[in-house]
Amino acid sequence: MIKVLLRDDALREVPAGTRVVDILNELGGRLKKEALAAVVNGVVVDLTHQLKEDAKLLFVTFNDNEGQDVYRHSTSHILAAAVKRLYPQAKLGIGPSIKDGFYYDFDNPNSFVPEDLEKIEEEMKRIIKEDFPFERIELAREEALAYFAERGEDYKVELIRDLPEDEVISCYRCGEFVDLCAGPHLVSTGKVKAVKLLSLAGAYWRGSEKNPMLQRIYGTSFPKKSLLDEHLTRLEEAKKRDHRKLGKELDLFSIQDEGPGFPFIHPKGMIIRNELENYWREEHQAAGYAEIKTPIILNRGLWEQSGHWDHYKDNMYFTKIDDLDYAVKPMNCPGSMLIYKTKMHSYRDLPIRMAELGLVHRHELSGTLHGMMRVRSFTQDDAHIFMLPSQIKDEVKKVISLTEKMYSTFGFDYHLELSTRPENSMGSDEMWETATNVLREVLEERGLPYVVNEGDGAFYGPKIDFHLTDSLGRTWQCGTVQLDFQMPDKFGLFYIGEDGEKHQPAVIHRVIYGSLERFMAVLIEHFAGAFPVWLAPQQAVVIPISSRHHQYAAEVVQFLKESGIRVDADWRNEKVGYKIREAQVQKVPYMLVVGDKEVEEQKVSVRERQAGDVGSLSLVDFLAKIQKEIKTKAR
Repeated sequence: MIKVLLRDDALREVPAGTRVVDILNELGGRLKKEALAAVVNGVVVDLTHQLKEDAKLLFVTFNDNEGQDVYRHSTSHILAAAVKRLYPQAKLGIGPSIKDGFYYDFDNPNSFVPEDLEKIEEEMKRIIKEDFPFERIELAREEALAYFAERGEDYKVELIRDLPEDEVISCYRCGEFVDLCAGPHLVSTGKVKAVKLLSLAGAYWRGSEKNPMLQRIYGTSFPKKSLLDEHLTRLEEAKKRDHRKLGKELDLFSIQDEGPGFPFIHPKGMIIRNELENYWREEHQAAGYAEIKTPIILNRGLWEQSGHWDHYKDNMYFTKIDDLDYAVKPMNCPGSMLIYKTKMHSYRDLPIRMAELGLVHRHELSGTLHGMMRVRSFTQDDAHIFMLPSQIKDEVKKVISLTEKMYSTFGFDYHLELSTRPENSMGSDEMWETATNVLREVLEERGLPYVVNEGDGAFYGPKIDFHLTDSLGRTWQCGTVQLDFQMPDKFGLFYIGEDGEKHQPAVIHRVIYGSLERFMAVLIEHFAGAFPVWLAPQQAVVIPISSRHHQYAAEVVQFLKESGIRVDADWRNEKVGYKIREAQVQKVPYMLVVGDKEVEEQKVSVRERQAGDVGSLSLVDFLAKIQKEIKTKAR
């Protein structure tokens, strides 16, 4: 007999070999209907998994992240089974679950078109209705190689050859379809209740431009049609808010064929960017930061010294100057280290907070580029804090407080992730443990909830990541706080301590916006292009009813412009209603209509972007109103 500990600390004794589903059937109730998989001693497994030793057993449903992963990964197998039925010549790539859905990659002789998705989706529904069980099959390595080679599944053969020699190969069968997979999966295809295929894209096999381009089919699935409908509604709203669409309509930025991944910011976009920079400078000056600027191109020796040459070279751009190797900077930190080294520092000088709006370049695969969300050239609102070891906690807390303050201005909620040591890292185990524990202690002392993101730290240190939640409930990783003991050592940084000896400072690397380009894109989608007044490229438009009101309209424009308001007039010979609709399409916060009455009373008839007509105000009163909104950064 073995002991099984359940979620409510109930202990059961069952025979070795008992299936998880047998315990679930005994428990009954709602859980029996909703459980999708189980977690046994921390590992997610199928419900058909056999227990062979004492175990802690938890069941997961669609309300759990693990449950959603199992549900959607199983749906990706159904997708692959449907494609193989309809297009037997298609070769299988991989098909993981992703946030809110799944995808599967195929190598098909003919390109899939949107109409094919409808056929494939209908075939998926037939496979779901047939309710095939997901059966786990374990094969010896050579047996698995022979099976997939015989069927011409070259990509599966490659994956198997990359697995350890002594590893047992697991596959899953549903109906006639068999796929290489570690699992786990649902009990059967019939557990999937609502499915929708969404889009097509190209994707290099295993993410390398050197490999063939495969066809990727994206989809999603839910246990209820109502949940799917809600999700599709959110997707439609997201399309309307797509920063690429709004960026073009509002004339904010463009991506040109001459520079893929290198955004062009237009005049209206520059107004938003400059306001973001002004706000950033205002808050950083108040928080004790000094602004710096470092070169974009620096020599190879520096990048070798910093560790980027060994750990980040594939993401960098290179050039030669006087026959010497140089690199375009992918990060700003080495420049800050060099500035710190230009003079001697005492312990009394620390902390030193250097802030930089630094332009960096990183090589991203063409298939991953996405408007201003994923680019090759962007400006980081970087800062590097050089401090005594005793100051680390206090400085991390101050960074968190500043970040919270700035995010609240835009109306963002957020959650935190603590990212730990990655595989490709520098430094000793002891250093990483010390640095990670410091960040963990700060979060716990502040009472901030967080999740651990294993293995996603920077190569030189652990970090706290801020994930913003926008108005549609989507999350975006923007801010980060990284603790670093590596670069101070590599650059030989020191300060003179109270004892008159040299000591090594600790360094915090941090960003709040993350990248100005990406943050602008997030703001465009968050506000659906309807920016608060302080950010709006055009804060007001004056609309004369007819040509005889042009003179007064010009006086209104001049008065407001002289007071610092971004305002223009619509002089076109069009109806007032048309001009108002045009201003609303352009998301202008205020429309000021002027006609005979307004000229006589020296007022303006005010329309707000959302509230509509709010009545007449004198120019002085309107100016006071809009200036207050700008000063307080009202949303």
